[in-house]
Amino acid sequence: MKVIEIKAGGGLENLHIADRPAPQPGTGEIAVRWHATSLNYHDYLVATGGIKVPKGRIPMSDGAGEVIACGDDVHSWKVGDKVMSMFFPNWTDGKPSFQKTVGISGETLDGFMAEQSLVKASAVTAMPEGYSYAEAATLPCACVTAWRGLMVEGGLQMGESVLIEGTGGMSIFGLQLAKAAGARVFATSSSPEKAERLRALGAEAVVNYREDERWGKTIFKMSHGGVDHVLDVGGGSTMYHSIEAAAINGNIISIGILSDGRKGEITFPKLFFKHLRMTGIAVGSRVMQEEMVRAINLSGLKPIIDKSFAFDELADAFRYQASGKHFGKIVLEY
Repeated sequence: MKVIEIKAGGGLENLHIADRPAPQPGTGEIAVRWHATSLNYHDYLVATGGIKVPKGRIPMSDGAGEVIACGDDVHSWKVGDKVMSMFFPNWTDGKPSFQKTVGISGETLDGFMAEQSLVKASAVTAMPEGYSYAEAATLPCACVTAWRGLMVEGGLQMGESVLIEGTGGMSIFGLQLAKAAGARVFATSSSPEKAERLRALGAEAVVNYREDERWGKTIFKMSHGGVDHVLDVGGGSTMYHSIEAAAINGNIISIGILSDGRKGEITFPKLFFKHLRMTGIAVGSRVMQEEMVRAINLSGLKPIIDKSFAFDELADAFRYQASGKHFGKIVLEY
């Protein structure tokens, strides 16, 4: 079977196609024939050496495929079942802990840029009904993160308001989940074309963050007193504005960083006197992923896929991701 490995040092030029023996499942394991993966910023950092991994690591934290063999004592799956991966394969339920989250697909553990691999039977969930493999592969990192931020940590209620930042996969899922829950959505983008697409998906207003240096304040005014939930994707480069945009007693979920976002300014008086709750999260548990799938099955939500690449085009897919031209998710199908 074919896999893609990362040679020592990382970098897109060090993504290498290799042959490995097809694995046979042991007790409690299943063998999965993977058909699709999708790109996340975390995967880009692994591939380019921003996150160091051992030589030979198989990248990509998302995967969707078909069960092709089951080991002894596996009763939860059968051959032919369609499944998708988990970002934290050891985090089944409850609160996160070191033991549950030290294993990360595509980083500390081999990921899903492989035609086949073995996983624990508890390390996958069912795909949503009627989903293609490419559609399902967009969910385990980006959509679970948006689900946890809004529904689990935020307790989003009908009629509340949400701010999404940019048009990456997680932000678009945040918009779709918020609209499905009956919430108002505000958004940011630097592209007039992308802004129109955000409005078409249900965003009430979109602010161009390149043209408006005080976009957080603008959204606060547009929403008549601030938004109830903010999905902050930039870290230090956006958190100041997220605090500005938030309503009193608002909920800010810190999800990621942009290239210049490791450090930044926080206006502490506004943090205090707005009585804000700030939570940092990284994806979620198996139970959260299963709850998300049930909600998708009821709502009919479908991911926005920008572009699809082939197995041997992973480096090209990452270059496209780095260009910032995409709207929604980028996938590879194989």
